[in-house]
Formats: sequence, C-alpha cells, structure tokens
Amino acid sequence: MTASKPKGKKPCCGLCGKVGKVRKTDCCGNWICDDHDKYVPFSYARNSCNRNHDRYTLCGSHYNEGHAGHWKDCDECRKSFKTEMYVWYGTNEYNFEKLENPPTFEPTLCSECGKVIHLGTDGFSQLGEKFTCGKCSEKEMRKILRRTRGSKLS
Repeated sequence: MTASKPKGKKPCCGLCGKVGKVRKTDCCGNWICDDHDKYVPFSYARNSCNRNHDRYTLCGSHYNEGHAGHWKDCDECRKSFKTEMYVWYGTNEYNFEKLENPPTFEPTLCSECGKVIHLGTDGFSQLGEKFTCGKCSEKEMRKILRRTRGSKLS
C-alpha cells in the first residue's frame, strides 16, 4: 500500500499525521516524517517516525537487508528473528501495513522471577537463551557491583 498525495493537499506522515517536513520511505514509498535527525544516538528514544519505521518493522528490515519480493511473504525475514520479535516487528505501531495472521508464540519469561518479558518493548538482559527482566537484571548488577567494591583490586 503506497500512500499517494491527494491533489491540492500537502502530504502528511502516514504514521503520526503531521504535515510539513515529510518524505517517502525508501522501503515502501509511504509518506513519513523526515525526522531522522531528531534521534539522539544511544538514547533509544522512539521520537522519530522515520527511524522507527526503518529500524523496528519487517518492512524496513526487509529493504535494508536487500531481500527480494514483499516482506509479508519473505522466508528470510521470518527466519531472521525469534518468533516473538517477528510478530512485534510486523504488527507494531511503526508499520503502514500490519502482518496478517501472525504466528503464535510462547511468551518469553524471566529466568529468575518468571515474569513475562515483552521483547519488543520491555527492558531485559540476555545471555544465550536465558532472558532476565529489567528488575532482576538490576538486582544482579547491584550484587556484582557490591562484590567488586568489596574486593581489593591490585
């Protein structure tokens, strides 16, 4: 679905609806805020429509990885992500089109407390296949820091 510019109207972002500094996406040709410059590196902010679509959707990933065909039918895209992340990348609010009939998956649980971790939005740590929620990760980091402070460094 490529958004077209209605006659006599200024194009607007297909995600947030803002009019003004917009451009067409490289991946799917939809109008989007030309706001990549608003992102502060390493802030993990989600304040840029352009960056969000480019980095957090299957559409953006499919294009950036140079896959052939449409992202909705791409086996390479399907195999590139843990099922939970594939579903999130295909259905989140940064998409112009959403993945129809996404596959089901078992929720990711914290290996310490058992809490459900939403990989697309929650803070967590991962070591191999072991996932730890933000709260348990913080507790573990505090223990490590206490041990480090208590030991004498040579």
